[in-house]
Amino acid sequence: MKTISFDLDDTLIPGTKVFETEPQNWFQRLNKTEKIRLGTIQLFKQLRRRNFRIVIYTTSFRSVFSIRYTFLTYGIWLDEIINQSKHNNLLKERKYVCTKLPSAFGIDIHVDDSDGVKMEGEKFNFKTIIIAEKETNWATKILNEISQANP
Repeated sequence: MKTISFDLDDTLIPGTKVFETEPQNWFQRLNKTEKIRLGTIQLFKQLRRRNFRIVIYTTSFRSVFSIRYTFLTYGIWLDEIINQSKHNNLLKERKYVCTKLPSAFGIDIHVDDSDGVKMEGEKFNFKTIIIAEKETNWATKILNEISQANP
């Protein structure tokens, strides 16, 4: 089973970058649930059908509970959540200095918006897929790159 991870801020959750988001139901609006990028629900369903583990890997200090809660309200189960605290705890033992190191957590592919993470992937030998702010076919891009890597 392959594992794919996703960054949150400006990749799946709009912040400084703006993109279309999934519709929210009344419960999500009432509870001010964070919005997620349009296409996330369908993409994650397709990844499940392809037998992928789905992980969130973020430099955010959001709690694991709040991240899990957000995605559950959209009907998405996450297999693992790596926030900044978990990242720091593991990597300080290994003396790595980098913003992300998916391979340390058994992750095969990491999806992010940052070219800096792409450079770290080249330096530390982990696979990245970089998604641009205005990339409307971002989910198709991910599925195509996965298919090319695993024919």
